Amino acid sequence: MFVLLMLFLWKYIDDLIGKGFEWYIVMELMAYASATNVAMALPLSVLLSSIMTYGSLGENYELVAIKSAGISLTRALYPMVIMVSLLSVGAFFFSDYMLPKANLKYFSLLYDAREQKSANFLPEGVFSNSFPGYTIRVNRKDPDGQTLYDITIYQKDPASGNSSVLKARKGRMYRTPNNKYLVLELEDGIRYEESAPQSGVSFNNRQTLTRFRFKTTQQKLDITGFGGLHRTDEAGFKGAYQMMSLHQLDSALKATQHIIDSTEATNYRAITVYYKYYLVPHKPVKTKTIVPSDGNVLKGQNTNMQLSIMSNALSEARSINDLIRTRNDRYKQIELDLHGASVEYHKKFTLSAACLVLFLIGAPLGAIIRKGGLGLPVVVSVIFFLIYYIIETIGEKYVKAGNASPFIGMWIAIFILTPIGFFLSYKAATDSVLFDADSYKRFFARLFKVKKKI
Repeated sequence: MFVLLMLFLWKYIDDLIGKGFEWYIVMELMAYASATNVAMALPLSVLLSSIMTYGSLGENYELVAIKSAGISLTRALYPMVIMVSLLSVGAFFFSDYMLPKANLKYFSLLYDAREQKSANFLPEGVFSNSFPGYTIRVNRKDPDGQTLYDITIYQKDPASGNSSVLKARKGRMYRTPNNKYLVLELEDGIRYEESAPQSGVSFNNRQTLTRFRFKTTQQKLDITGFGGLHRTDEAGFKGAYQMMSLHQLDSALKATQHIIDSTEATNYRAITVYYKYYLVPHKPVKTKTIVPSDGNVLKGQNTNMQLSIMSNALSEARSINDLIRTRNDRYKQIELDLHGASVEYHKKFTLSAACLVLFLIGAPLGAIIRKGGLGLPVVVSVIFFLIYYIIETIGEKYVKAGNASPFIGMWIAIFILTPIGFFLSYKAATDSVLFDADSYKRFFARLFKVKKKI
């Protein structure tokens, strides 16, 4: 969890630093981030702890003592299997009840934090647009952060149409006691102001340029928007599938599938009205000329009739094409929503299954390698977890793109790793030397000796 939280901080460090957040805001965001990271941290921790536990038992010959007492490795795993099963059940309820609420809190708070304006009002050498109606550039600052040099302020008043440019050699900035304004005390500068022509005046309908020189002046900038964190309504985030429980996802899947079915039916009815038969009479008539049935529907018609048929067919095809094109984008978006809901629906179950499968791999693997601590077990657990995570990520992307069914795409990692777990369990129960380097050395030594004799 610590590693995942550090990853979170490095990812969003630019969105959190320099915005004047209170310390408890950052801690609250990290708490919600830790809850959302359970889906990654829990399976990895089960795998690592099982390898460390049974690796330590094997390293200290305690597994040998257990087997010499007539207890098989499979029976020795029973208590931990029960514990991991209970943990998997708890993981399911966590992903169904707690995780949607944690995701709602996390993503809403992260959105507000990223939208918050920076408390670094005037960075050096950058044109800052943090204040509405102003563009300010400070060439250099003193280490105290308050003394400014070579200040340029562009101001545009949309109401009157006036614009001004202010340049000062030196200045100082500070906040007012009520923390509502940022005051810039500027020294030794000049201000150019352009005034829009006066409306309704015919004798002097011209712009005016005014130049002011000053020794000292003050500029007040509103910083109320830079204060505490402004929270948005969480109801706007509840429509995302990550914020839904299993029951809500099931309802969303049924509603989305109903929309897709009704859209297909509506499209079919909209297209069928274009199926017209212009040349079929309402009443049967006796036909004297028999047109051969060779697949050419225009054969036997005169040139004018053929041109009319082709023109009508082309017009109908264009009408259908325009109709379908306008509905295609909406249909694709609905399909993507269906795939996204399916992914979140299956994730409620794959977390529990991943804990069981990775324990099935970790426990016998620890008994085989017979190494405890944080050395080799960490390396092995990270390798197997990366295999699981990469396969799961690829399957999830295929499902979201509509290239795989939700069941196959979301469970493919479990299907691949489960036989590996059973294979390792069999090798551990039969005291296999699967990871014994000496056995491989002896095997290759015998192999090379046989080749030399041949």
